[in-house]
Amino acid sequence: MVSLTVNGTAHEVDADLDTPLLYVLRDELGLHGAKYGCGLGQCGACTVIVGGEAVLSCVTPLVALEGKSVTTVEGLGTIEAPGPLQAAFIAEQAAQCGYCIPGMMMRAQALLQRDPGASADAIREHMEPNLCRCGTHMRILAAINRAAEEMRGAGARASTDTRAG
Repeated sequence: MVSLTVNGTAHEVDADLDTPLLYVLRDELGLHGAKYGCGLGQCGACTVIVGGEAVLSCVTPLVALEGKSVTTVEGLGTIEAPGPLQAAFIAEQAAQCGYCIPGMMMRAQALLQRDPGASADAIREHMEPNLCRCGTHMRILAAINRAAEEMRGAGARASTDTRAG
């Protein structure tokens, strides 16, 4: 048994310790946002966040996750209340086939959590490991920049609100 927290919910997973996180998420926990792309950690479709870092879940064994916190695209928001990054991807129409989008969102989320002021060049560099075969990279980058601006604005509004009180 391995204990891990996924999207804020604690789980005890009874699976072989060498099982990739991707299979646990999809088969054991019913979370289908992370996609199986290449199975080799080369495309990024399976990207999730573990301990604040973007991780390729297809090559991350369950044994490496004992007691750790995992966030998947399902943890960013809902259809009714999308998170800032999800809303930006919708507004920018960043998905064509959509297969890579959950991984793209998770890699971007990891960066923006750490650095909401990331420059366009820093965003482009950070996103390099994730592939989009449809070629919507420009819309994806526009969505991430839009979310970064929104997150910076929300942070500025929050600090202004606390000083006003």
